[in-house]
Amino acid sequence: MRIGQLSEQTGVSCRLLRYYEEQGLIRSSRRPNGYREYDEDSVDRVLQVRGLLDAGLPTRVIKQVLPCMDSPRSIQVSDATAETIAALELERDRMTARIRCLERNRDAISGYVEAVRRARRPDGREAVGAAGA
Repeated sequence: MRIGQLSEQTGVSCRLLRYYEEQGLIRSSRRPNGYREYDEDSVDRVLQVRGLLDAGLPTRVIKQVLPCMDSPRSIQVSDATAETIAALELERDRMTARIRCLERNRDAISGYVEAVRRARRPDGREAVGAAGA
């Protein structure tokens, strides 16, 4: 598939897809006319990259983590420096903190929705005495 098709399927702009390729996060081949050609697995790879970026990981860390997502047995332990491990542990701890915050926010929203549902009558109107409750 061409870059425009990959963009449509993933919701990621062509500009960002080129950047991901420059960073070594995704790969393409070139057609004789010079156009980039992506395989079907590229859709999943782009979605993985987006998920990791959304989790707060920088592209340099994502590049190191992606091989583990493909095949954990293919990781080259010798490539993992103490600095890399420390950076990954820090990112993992940040993600854990974000997850906890998201869970608290989710629970607060769920509590609000439940309180509103309890305060509503079956016809959708507010129950007597429920205002401000």
